[in-house]
Amino acid sequence: LQYIAAGDAEEGAERASLQYAKADNMTDRQGALMVLCGLDCKEREAALAHFYKRYQGDALVIDKWFSLQAGSLHPQALDHVKALAAHKDFTLSNPNRVRALYMAFAMNPHAFHARDGEGYRLIGDLIRELDPLNPQTAARFVPSLGRWRRIEPGRAALMRAELEAIAAMPNLSRDTREQVSKSLG
Repeated sequence: LQYIAAGDAEEGAERASLQYAKADNMTDRQGALMVLCGLDCKEREAALAHFYKRYQGDALVIDKWFSLQAGSLHPQALDHVKALAAHKDFTLSNPNRVRALYMAFAMNPHAFHARDGEGYRLIGDLIRELDPLNPQTAARFVPSLGRWRRIEPGRAALMRAELEAIAAMPNLSRDTREQVSKSLG
């Protein structure tokens, strides 16, 4: 389905939507939803709404719902992550939910590495907001910015700037400070 969608988005959306509708198991349903998440089509919204409604009582499945959207190659994935952070089922006090949304985003090469650095700022802001609440979880996000040495110079400077801004925070937790220090080298 991914290859079909990459070659012909309309046909990919049609086939993924059909697979989603006919799925009799979570693997097929989730696979189809993953393909639809990356497409800018009406079937995407319908499938996401259906999936959420069907599984809203299952926290682990809803974590997957967040992750699929944050990790998608949809051109608006960054905006989707921002909107999902305001979703009624998202809270910074749930480490699994935070990881489901933001770790998937930090591993999304297209959205996280947006040329203007907005993806880096999003993760930097998350770390700054999360550190006082849950330093261990906040520290887990630092390595995504810490890979700045492997990135082209323009983006590397933006990543490093986020790390420096985090390092300058007063009362930064020991866990996060250790990760930031390692990342800045």
